[in-house]
Formats: sequence, C-alpha cells, structure tokens
Amino acid sequence: MYKELTNDQENIAELLALVTQLAQQRFQNIDNIPAAAKPQKVKNYPLPLEGLGTTAVLEKFKTEYQHLMCGSSGPRYWGYVTGGATPASVLGDWLATMFDQNTQSVQGRGDVSAIIEKETIQLLLDFFELPTHFFGGFVTGATMSNFTCLGVARQWIGKNQNYDIARTGVQKLIQIAAGLPHSSVIKGIAMLGMGSANIHKIPLLEDREAIDVDKLEAFLKQQTSGEVIVLSSAGTVNSVDFDDLKAISALKETYNFWWHIDAAFGGMVACVEDKKHLVAGWEKADSITVDCHKWFNVPYDSALFFIQEKHQKRQIETYQNSNAPYLGNPMENFSYLNFLPENSRRFRALPVWFSLMAYGKKGYQEIVKRNINLADQLTTYIKASIHFELVAPTRVNVVCFKLVNFSQEIQNLFLQTLNSRRKIFITPSLYKGEACFRAAFVNWQTTQKDIAIAIEELEATYQIIKTR
Repeated sequence: MYKELTNDQENIAELLALVTQLAQQRFQNIDNIPAAAKPQKVKNYPLPLEGLGTTAVLEKFKTEYQHLMCGSSGPRYWGYVTGGATPASVLGDWLATMFDQNTQSVQGRGDVSAIIEKETIQLLLDFFELPTHFFGGFVTGATMSNFTCLGVARQWIGKNQNYDIARTGVQKLIQIAAGLPHSSVIKGIAMLGMGSANIHKIPLLEDREAIDVDKLEAFLKQQTSGEVIVLSSAGTVNSVDFDDLKAISALKETYNFWWHIDAAFGGMVACVEDKKHLVAGWEKADSITVDCHKWFNVPYDSALFFIQEKHQKRQIETYQNSNAPYLGNPMENFSYLNFLPENSRRFRALPVWFSLMAYGKKGYQEIVKRNINLADQLTTYIKASIHFELVAPTRVNVVCFKLVNFSQEIQNLFLQTLNSRRKIFITPSLYKGEACFRAAFVNWQTTQKDIAIAIEELEATYQIIKTR
C-alpha cells in the first residue's frame, strides 16, 4: 500500500481528532463567521506526483480555503432558504460517511441502511401527520424529489393513455397545470421530456401567489383526455404563499388528475398548530416533495419524496433498474434501486434520523415557531421604517421588502453594499414582477440578537447609500 495511505491508517485517531477540533471551532464561532462570501478566483496548480499527506493537506485547506468559507450554516445567512445543520444531524452525516453504505436493499447482507431509511420515512409521516399509505425515500434535493415524483406521474399518464412511457418514450402531449411553480419543478418537467413550455399557467388570485381554484376547475373541465398533472405550491419561493390545498383536494373527487405538491420548505408548517391549516388536504395528493436541508436543518444534500403506495407499480415501471426475471418481485425483494433515479446513493436518511430522534417533534416545532416569530419581528421593523417598505405580506417565514423611492440601480447597490459588509446575507427576488430583497428564516440558531444586528446593518447601509 502507498506509504501515505499506510500512515493515515495508522494515525486515523489523530486525523479524526484534528477534524473534530476544526468542526468544534466552527460550531463555537459560527456567530462570528461572515455571512457572505468574498469574491474569489479559481487557482490553477498541478497535481503533485507525491502526495502531501492528509495532515499537510488539512493545513493547506485551513490556510488557503477555510477563511473563504462563509457562514452559510450560520444564524444570519438568510438567502436561498438555506438551513443550518443541527449538531445531531452533523453526527449522523459523519457516521453516514464513515460507514459508507450504498443504501438500497432491506435484505441485509451487512447493510441496515435501507431499513433505517424506511423507518425514518415512517417517523416523517408521523411528523407531518400524513397517512401511512404514502411511500417515501431520500434524494439529493427538491429538484430530484420533484423529478422523482413527476417521473411517476408521467408514467401514470401514459398508462391511462394505453402506452408505456418508460419503455417507448413520450408520444403524446401531456397536459400540465400550475399556478406559480418553482424553477426546480419546471426543470424536472424539462428533464423528463414533457416540455416546460407545455405548462398551462392557471391565473393566480388577485394580490396572491396562489392559484385561482375556480380557474383550475375550468381548465380541468376542458380536458377531453381526462388525464392531467396538477402542480401545487405549499410555500412559494417569494412570499411563502400556499395554494388552497383543501379546495384542490375536493376537485380530486370529480376530475382525474395526478396531484403533485411542492412543499420543499413550506410543508414544515404542518408541525405548528396555528399554521397547519395551510396544508389541510395535502394527504389527498399523489406525491409530495419536502427538502430536508432547508427547514429540517440537516447537511446538504438531502430531500425526500412521498408517493402514494397505490402508485408503486408505476413507480417500479419508471425506475426499475433491470427487467431481468432473476431479480424477482421488486416488492418482495425490496431495493430502492427500483424506486428512484439513483443507483448509487449515500445514507441520507441517517442525519435526518439522528436529528428527529435527538430533538423530537417539540424541538422542530420550536425552531419553526421561532423562525416565524423572527420574520414577524423584522416585518414590524420594516413597516415602521421610513427607509424601507414591504413588497409582499409576510405570510410565514420570508420577508420581502425594498427601499422607499429609490431607483432600481440604487436598490441593487444597496443590496451589494449590505452583503459586502458580511454581517447578514440576503438575496434579490421578484414579487409579481417587482424587484425586492428577500430574507428567509429557517436556521435553528437565529435569535432576536440577529434581528437586532440586521436592523443595525440595514440602517448603516442606508446611510452609506444615501450619501452617494
């Protein structure tokens, strides 16, 4: 064996201790790590012929790259709906890497990871108060979760039209209806060959990002084929608006359509008593997407899908790895290999299992409620300010606002200046075509102290911009 590998094997305890020390320092100092990254350039350097050794490489990383890593898992990183990583989820993620299981089969052979994954899905159904007739699994993110669900929806449409899309490809136009789908949903439709341009945009309610259910029903009445994919939002990316899921679930009794709900982070409201009405009726959906590296606060990459078990035949037709007879019945010889796009997949369920078991439902309820309350506090400041104004109502945990009476050029300069100060990080967005700033609260570490810092930064940045 190459000498450096032998040395690492012999000194593994020391190496792990060094990494543990680095992780401990980051956890303890995350509050002081800049929320935004500095501009960076790609370096060009040759691969060394002789290895440097892991200890030396760790030092090189600390010297050259660690200081460039922004606090994206910290309490004031409010862009892109990025959660932090709870201590329990980090431990679970480390163990997932250390045990290095290819999570597929529940048949054993030294690997219990798929069993833990199925058990974690049951815990999550309990968490979301969804019925046990949903089947689920873990993928990389909301994009792949939406893709997985819509792949089965596509197969369901084909079978209703008497052909097998998984075998022969898309031969007929597939009708898709949506109000304001997330870009990841549109991307999934494009990758599946259904054509993103074929999405029929149903009008939204006035002053809302929610679909007009009456207009949706009118569209469904016009469909002569009878088979449609309906896309719903359980938390839009801009203002966290929710389609009327209860009203759409009632349409299922009259019309034949596949109902997919993108609940990437909005689904978390199911655990909060005064917000759970926003997802009432979602138990009637055919498929649901939830992103775990957002409000669940586990490390990247992690998301899950829920698909009703009655669709498992279509799911197997879509994702079965081989039609070889010797593999037997995919349900009797269960393997995730036959139920989702990936063949090789890491043990993503373990960080979620660790965090769920460590903090329980009450722990996550506290995180969700606190984030909603902090969003309300920032909203209160914006409403009272003479410098800023809300662009959209704060419905859950995202605040959309802008400067009062300034050009778009100055708005852009303000955001650039604010983020360059690196105390907080927020992103630009569009609400009904109007440019704004967007602050998303999903991190378990964010507190009132961070709101106070944010207000100071907003005021200080305003004074800088005002003098230009």
